[in-house]
Amino acid sequence: MSIDTHEISEFHMALQIMDNMDAGLVVLDLDYNVCTWNSFMRSYSGIEAGIIIGKSVFDFFPDLPKHWLKAKIEAAKKLKMRGFSSWEDRPYLFKFNNFSPVSNGLSVMYQNVVFTPLLSLSGQVTHISLMIHDVSDIAKKKLHLRESNQKLSHLSRTDGLTGLYNRAHWEQCLSEQFAQCDTLSSTATLVIFDIDFFKKVNDTYGHSAGDGVIRNTAYLLKKTARQGDHCGRYGGEEFTALLPNTTSEQALFFAERLRKRVEQSIVDADDSQIRYTISLGVCEFDPKMKNHLQWLESADKALYSSKQNGRNQSTIYQ
Repeated sequence: MSIDTHEISEFHMALQIMDNMDAGLVVLDLDYNVCTWNSFMRSYSGIEAGIIIGKSVFDFFPDLPKHWLKAKIEAAKKLKMRGFSSWEDRPYLFKFNNFSPVSNGLSVMYQNVVFTPLLSLSGQVTHISLMIHDVSDIAKKKLHLRESNQKLSHLSRTDGLTGLYNRAHWEQCLSEQFAQCDTLSSTATLVIFDIDFFKKVNDTYGHSAGDGVIRNTAYLLKKTARQGDHCGRYGGEEFTALLPNTTSEQALFFAERLRKRVEQSIVDADDSQIRYTISLGVCEFDPKMKNHLQWLESADKALYSSKQNGRNQSTIYQ
């Protein structure tokens, strides 16, 4: 076999390897025209090489992130170095359907992409190759793990009955808010309240009805609160709302709005309809306070005043 025949044979084998590799291979010239389009790309795109080669890739894939892709190619060309794009930064470059049985459940193929500058004999970059790797199985596992961790994190922070923050997480929010107010000289107000005569509700209608009253209270609290407020179930029938960037007068408006909503609400329990009220204490952050526990204690004193003065009312801590 002559040297020329040997080289042609090796070149032919290399072409077969590139065409049949388990990854997409696209070679573009500097005008973004397709020069190589292997079987992976043909299979997933449904576009034959004879149709796309010599044409602009953007004519066939108008949904490609044009500015991002051009910037990646330009960087690889300028630096004469490989570039990389992870599925975690951009889920895919070419929007292909996912058919992998391992990653069943993902509708789109998640992809890692390698950008490689191709040099001519003179050392100039004349083409860019794009290697498209299907990483849908890795992505599915990582996305599932991420989702599971988020659910666990959510469960560790929330109360099961109401969906509000539990006591531990809410106290952490209060401690952080106290530090922020103390450091930045900002303001925030704490509202604490409980359900009036809740024991009587349980004794009269049963614990299941009592749970219904607690859930209704939590629902009305979330409905009244703003997006940035921190609402929690502090214990049994006791609730809290931490209102950042809010004065005591503004918080009193919040407290009264919540109180009236609760007073006007009805909770169905078997053949009965339960009406109930709440008492609230309001306390604005004071720089003289030593820590967040003193803030909480002051709000609790205001709540106690509301209960002492007849319940179903809101009191600002003086």
